[in-house]
Amino acid sequence: MSGVRTREPGEVFGPRTALFADVLSVGLATAAACLPLLTAPAALSTACAVLRGAGQDRPVTAGRYVALLRRRLRAGDLLAGFVALAGLLLLAADLALAGAGLPGARLFAVAAAAIGAGALVIGLRACARPESLTDWRAAVRGAARDAVADVGGSGLVLLAVATAALCAWMLLPLAFLAPGPLAMALTAVDVRRSAVVLLERS
Repeated sequence: MSGVRTREPGEVFGPRTALFADVLSVGLATAAACLPLLTAPAALSTACAVLRGAGQDRPVTAGRYVALLRRRLRAGDLLAGFVALAGLLLLAADLALAGAGLPGARLFAVAAAAIGAGALVIGLRACARPESLTDWRAAVRGAARDAVADVGGSGLVLLAVATAALCAWMLLPLAFLAPGPLAMALTAVDVRRSAVVLLERS
């Protein structure tokens, strides 16, 4: 947010603490919206979209988040949640089998963890892309390209996930706030990548 502005209707905090408060409030709203699990990708994508608007001097309010999320409960968004949940369960099952002491389990566990990390990066970067509001396939394709072309950004995504998980592990109530900073990190990585692409094209 640039400059000093007056408080917008619906904003609880003043302009000096607005961004910090926005991130925390979006984190709480996203955590609540993620509880059905299948809605997690849509909830995180909506959080990224709302926080992206904050960088364009659009106020971040709970009403705006809920209004945008309400339009996201489509079949495609629920399918994205199902795919993400199925992938997570499959990875957990693979790692459990690797821990059972089967031959080649250590190599298999490393391969499964690498594939899981790659899928996580692509999924999270897809949530941060503006296309995820309307077209998940386009968002995933763009995120896959960015994950390969922007290795530094992918590393930042993994670092943000690790930080959010560590905070939640250290103090459980922080788990309800963690989606806000995570969404902010994902949005910042995507905005940074978009700026680089524009510079390369110009």
